Amino acid sequence: MTWLEAIVLGIVQGLTEFLPISSTAHLRIVPALVGWDDPGAAFTAVTQLGTTAAVLVYFARDIVAIASAWGRSLVLPELRGTLEARTGWYVIVGTVPIVVLGFAFRQQIKDQARNLWIIAVAMIVVAVVLWVADRIGKRVKELRRLTIRDGLVYGLAQAAALIPGVSRSGATISAGLYMDYTRSAATRYSFLLSIPAVAASGLFEALDIGKDGSVAWGPTILATVIAFAVGYGVIAWLLRYVASHTFLPFVLYRLGVGLLLVGLLTAGTISAR
Repeated sequence: MTWLEAIVLGIVQGLTEFLPISSTAHLRIVPALVGWDDPGAAFTAVTQLGTTAAVLVYFARDIVAIASAWGRSLVLPELRGTLEARTGWYVIVGTVPIVVLGFAFRQQIKDQARNLWIIAVAMIVVAVVLWVADRIGKRVKELRRLTIRDGLVYGLAQAAALIPGVSRSGATISAGLYMDYTRSAATRYSFLLSIPAVAASGLFEALDIGKDGSVAWGPTILATVIAFAVGYGVIAWLLRYVASHTFLPFVLYRLGVGLLLVGLLTAGTISAR
């Protein structure tokens, strides 16, 4: 990987991680369109550490409050009913599905799942799912109404994002909308829920950086730093956007990209592998 590729892919990661359009898909699509090599699952996972760091910084006050309340609730029963302590448990419960499935299917995720046909289909299917969720959701529930059931549903939705093209935020936001959470609440919780899973995945995959056939550490670090800076700005923008707008632009974008991929693959312009 050249330094230019690292810069471009770092920007792509930062722009797409939090929008419901799948960063993993874009880190596969962009190189395919311009004739670059697939950077691989390890590079993708490690650069996501940059955007996860952006979440940690942006939501630092919330995260400290949740972690503190959860830890103290282990010894102080009177704190177990607080929103912060409950949120800590819900994030843990919601992380279990993606950890279990991600470990069980780790080889398929690194290889077969990066097929552009799979990504194209996922882009289109989740576009429809997000559109329906945004239309039928009542959008009346705030995060204070989170339950253990809702936390598990969010977690199962997040696990679907192991398939490139689904989008972690797209899946979890859709799940929140189907459960009648507001757009802002669903988006905010999507950010918080992503932290443990993405951090664990990035640290695990970091072991493969620099090995034969993988991207070297230098370009990977550069891309990760850029992803952090761009991702931080996207978080701030998206939270303002969803407060008063629908997800329709992202639905149309997903459909457009998915159909473009289908056309290019059918014509043989790009290879699925």
